[in-house]
Amino acid sequence: MVAFISTSSLSGAFSGILAYGIMRMDGIGHRAGWAWIFILEGLFTVVFGLVAFFILPRSPAHARFLDEKEKDFVISRLRSSGAIDDDDADSFSWREVGRTFTLPHVLILSVTFFFCGVILNGLAYFTPTIIASLGYTKANAQLYSVPPFAAAFVVAVISAYLSDRYGARGIVCIFGGSLAVIGFAMFLASNSAHVKYASLFFSITGAYTTLPSLNTWNANNTSPHIRRATAIAFASVMTNSGGILVTWLFGTISPAPLYKEANIILLIFAALIIVGAAVNIGYLSSQNVEKAKIRLETSIEKEKRGLGDRSAWFVYTI
Repeated sequence: MVAFISTSSLSGAFSGILAYGIMRMDGIGHRAGWAWIFILEGLFTVVFGLVAFFILPRSPAHARFLDEKEKDFVISRLRSSGAIDDDDADSFSWREVGRTFTLPHVLILSVTFFFCGVILNGLAYFTPTIIASLGYTKANAQLYSVPPFAAAFVVAVISAYLSDRYGARGIVCIFGGSLAVIGFAMFLASNSAHVKYASLFFSITGAYTTLPSLNTWNANNTSPHIRRATAIAFASVMTNSGGILVTWLFGTISPAPLYKEANIILLIFAALIIVGAAVNIGYLSSQNVEKAKIRLETSIEKEKRGLGDRSAWFVYTI
């Protein structure tokens, strides 16, 4: 999961370098440099998306690059993790889709995903603009956006390893939210361009550290696979919905060069990420205690099938 999501921070670093180079195409074909950024990067995204539609399999059983032994192994691992049941490796159920929205931990994280999405989209799209407002040229602003995103990638990978090693998804989310709070507080408190630039290392790293842990935490605690897929999809909707608010924050509601209102809102949202993670830790911990009591009083054979993450033998990841 972190390899998938953290590449977005790595792409943020490379896109800065790429944009710096494409800006040099200013005037070619009677088009501005910024127009070439939209054309070339947009064209690659569209082509890659079309190719992926035909290449990506819809399930391990349909993966053409796996042989039968490998398919059986992947499916068995999914079953052992509670992602799928023995009899529904590929079945779809609207009932399971609906049940997803009755899970408190999914709803708690969905709100947290929105807060994270606002921060993530704001920094992903407006970091060069923010840097340019500090006195750098537009071309150099693209170049100076690289280090914060590169740092975010490294910290996100290390945090993911520690999160897996110690099973501490919530703690990593709180850690990422805390970094973001520090970053936005620095930006608001200082008038120094150097301090404001340094603040981006904290805010960008915080955002890109939090999102992979949130996604993994969401997936770990939702089962069976239809419920899990729905939770992941809804998380994506909430995260990307944050981008809608961001388009109004920078420039419209909050003018350059200070972006004071935008940073205040992002600071509040970063704090709310910490609150959301803490609330979810408390809820999941209490559920694990209740499940432990049930396991002492009954056996797994007596439990109703198809409960998924609501089974007493499904222990939530904290």
